[in-house]
Amino acid sequence: MADYNTVKANLAKQTAKNQTYGKAKEQMVAQQLVPMGPPPTTVDAAKPVAKRETPAPFFRATERPNEPITAGMDFGPGVSSVGAGVPRQYTNDIAMMEIKEILKYFPNDDLFDLVSRYGGG
Repeated sequence: MADYNTVKANLAKQTAKNQTYGKAKEQMVAQQLVPMGPPPTTVDAAKPVAKRETPAPFFRATERPNEPITAGMDFGPGVSSVGAGVPRQYTNDIAMMEIKEILKYFPNDDLFDLVSRYGGG
């Protein structure tokens, strides 16, 4: 197998075809200024691959016995979604408020119909 320097020396510099005037020369100069990188390395087949940790059994005992199953939800016992750090969801009310603001600055029939139909006036 040829060594890296031999391969590097034999690589022909290439440019794209059908370019505007002067672009091919710019590409050739750029290829001369930036040295070729080393060839890609091969994966060593003899090196052992780290195995993943096996997942815990699905029907194991709970790791949080004092926490209700509804913790993080906006119903039932436990902390709410805000208390659990879940970001607020984009609701239709917020979207409709934004559409009404857009309608103020950019009035058009389509937005007016949308607000009239779903936005309560």
